[in-house]
Amino acid sequence: MTYSELQSLIKNYLQNTESTFVSDLPNIIKQTEDRILQAVKLPDFRKNVTGELTLGNQYLKTPSDFLDNFSLSVTNSSNQQFLLFKDVNFIREAYPNSATTSVPKHYALFDDATFIIGPTPDASYDVELHYFYKPTSITSGADSGTTWLSLNATNALLYGCLLEGYIYMKGDADMLTVYNQKYNEAIARLKNLGEGENTTDQYRDDVLKIPRT
Repeated sequence: MTYSELQSLIKNYLQNTESTFVSDLPNIIKQTEDRILQAVKLPDFRKNVTGELTLGNQYLKTPSDFLDNFSLSVTNSSNQQFLLFKDVNFIREAYPNSATTSVPKHYALFDDATFIIGPTPDASYDVELHYFYKPTSITSGADSGTTWLSLNATNALLYGCLLEGYIYMKGDADMLTVYNQKYNEAIARLKNLGEGENTTDQYRDDVLKIPRT
């Protein structure tokens, strides 16, 4: 499904081509994309980046598309060592003197753009961050553009947009319930894929089975 096709479907389903509604469609779509990203962690939105910790600097910038962290490791004497994730209070209490340096062991999310490292690095270290990232919105491209969601999670994206659009229109409660139910069904299937099937293999866990009815 392309960006143009998505817009057409929203207008057709909701029977609304009013100019203000149409001009706000990009925001409605972006709200839906955010809703889906916050509801399910798909392996397709995992990313690895490399960076560097510097001597005496206990802070490390997060990538611009960062949403959540999976792991952070440092390379020490050619060995990859994973840091343990803690909160800021733990870092402050465990390493009260930021001038005391050593090989990093812990990290925490200091704010939405920075990690804090403990202890403060005693040298420059290469680091690798594995994280959950925010993909580019389908609204940022051409009308013929697509995204992973528009190609592989069509129902979740469409019904999410219909739900957001109907809320925007202040539609009646009955149809709002229908769109919400359809969206939740699509999200449940997506979670089964992204957080269930994609996290196991048949060799270790056998074929995924559902109860008989």
